[in-house]
Amino acid sequence: MSVWSALLNRHGVGSCCRLWCGVSRPLIHTRAVSVAEPGARKSDEDQLWEAAAGHLPFSKARIGSFFQEQPVLKNPFLEDALLQGYLRRHLPQQAVFLDLSAFGERVAKEVDTWGRECEVNPPRLVHFDPWGRRVDHIVTSAAWKRMKDLSAQEGLVAIGYERSFGEWSRVYQMSKLYLYSPSSGLYTCPLAMTDGAAKVIQSVGVSLPVEEAFSRLISRQPERFWTSGQWMTERQGGSDVGSGTETVAVPQTDGSYKLHGLKWFTSATDADMTLTLARVQDGTGATTAGSRGLSLFYAEVSRGEDGKLRGIEVQRLKDKLGTRQMPTAELLLDGLPAYRLSEEGRGVASIANMLTITRIHNSISAAAAMRRILQLARDYATRRTAFGKLLKDHPLHMQTLARMEVETRGAFLLVMEVCRLLGREENGLASQLDTHLLRLLTPVVKLYTGKQAVAVVSEGLESFGGQGYIEDTGLPGMLRDAQVLSIWEGTTNVLSLDVLRCVARSSGMVLHAYFTHVQALLAGASNVSSVAPAVKAVDGALSELEAFVQMAAARGPRYLELAARDLAYSLARIYAGALLIDHACWKEASTHDIHAALKWCEQDLCLVASKQQRGCYESGTAALDAALVYE
Repeated sequence: MSVWSALLNRHGVGSCCRLWCGVSRPLIHTRAVSVAEPGARKSDEDQLWEAAAGHLPFSKARIGSFFQEQPVLKNPFLEDALLQGYLRRHLPQQAVFLDLSAFGERVAKEVDTWGRECEVNPPRLVHFDPWGRRVDHIVTSAAWKRMKDLSAQEGLVAIGYERSFGEWSRVYQMSKLYLYSPSSGLYTCPLAMTDGAAKVIQSVGVSLPVEEAFSRLISRQPERFWTSGQWMTERQGGSDVGSGTETVAVPQTDGSYKLHGLKWFTSATDADMTLTLARVQDGTGATTAGSRGLSLFYAEVSRGEDGKLRGIEVQRLKDKLGTRQMPTAELLLDGLPAYRLSEEGRGVASIANMLTITRIHNSISAAAAMRRILQLARDYATRRTAFGKLLKDHPLHMQTLARMEVETRGAFLLVMEVCRLLGREENGLASQLDTHLLRLLTPVVKLYTGKQAVAVVSEGLESFGGQGYIEDTGLPGMLRDAQVLSIWEGTTNVLSLDVLRCVARSSGMVLHAYFTHVQALLAGASNVSSVAPAVKAVDGALSELEAFVQMAAARGPRYLELAARDLAYSLARIYAGALLIDHACWKEASTHDIHAALKWCEQDLCLVASKQQRGCYESGTAALDAALVYE
């Protein structure tokens, strides 16, 4: 009698027939593992079970093997056809390609592991030493410290200031950060603030007492390299620093200041220095209210001989949804030594350059997150089989990934455009049109890519099924970290209103520059038949946008405020469409570049005009919205 017959007979043929009717494959029988007492005789069933063990895949196991293959991160530079094509077109330098290729290999083989280590070993705060002395040590992982050394060695800040490639130096720098960001364990955040601090110091003049600090911020030597914090947010929180800043600066006899206040949200709190806003006290202790009372200060983060932080107490580390790899803290400033960088009362104006830099960094991280989830999903689709075939052979799955690809391409070209404009400005090559475009597009690109990243990364997690929801795959962290990109450096609504401000302050010249440049890009593609439908779509959307702007200008600020968000989205979609068309008309463009441009332009490019036609911004809308929310 066979083993299977014996097992079936033992458990009752009648009951098994009901289970097995019409089933052609053998029964896979599972059982709990049991341990026999020493010297005990094995039962007939145990002996039969052991005899069958060679045929049963889950025998003598509590659970079976897990059969899904994990996605493999390959060299992100060599895997990114759009990045390579963009650089071949604009920066065809062998040194750049060799460096990015080598760095991409290092990211895939080494750095990505460090980033994961930063995630699983987040920073912690040690308030007291074993003998009860206040020390406020923020303990970070070894991988976090290696990230700092790597950033110096690879010139992740330095490249932007060495300017070895002239007006394209920022594109080179940001391309490298684009490869690094998803594997950096959020170290790109301190790098963004470091770059922003260097930009501010450069703009106000590199002199004492910040000359040494500036040289450290842009150093390639790990032992000299410094990172900078950016301590702006206080207890009232948010972007309204004019009314929310309570920190005071008390003048000292040597010309320095001591800062007193509470900083509610300080990212990368383990930085070597910081820039912060405060109100200068006069001889009577009085300060000036509003933005006009704010000045910008430079302070070093250091410890005294007793091991205590000078003028700083770390109250607690923030418990955040994402970006857990990076220390974010509440700080009490209690006599922090500082130096004033700006003219008194010109603090907000002096950080404008810093905001440009940090918003561009934020946009880079958004585009990079989108590209990384796509690279992983693409690889996984060649490994994962479902319903009898690989994921890549399911047309609906490929359609979904293609839509994500189009969004990622649009985001990438938008970000590279602001990097190009920044590079021209920094090298003294910017026209008035370039300057206006940089001012308008920086908030537009930041707000739009931040929203894109959350949507694309969320969609990307679905590509992995249930595994996309499992923490130890590292995939959920990508979505948590993406969520901050629409909040940092100004929320979507705050930046939408900033767009309106820059339009008003330039008397509409930023929009004139926008229309002029988009029309020039379309004119360059007017004779390329393969992109004609896309050109027609963008040209039509541009006309709708121009008509809306002319109409809205006569309706007053309330009307424009309601339309601000949709206006910003429309500016982003139309401009990205023009960039995709322009790239598709390049002599070395591929059919994929053309297809991407056509697919981008299938969407509603001028959302604000569509909503305006439906009366979404009329005078009674705001009251109806409020009533709906608070019904």
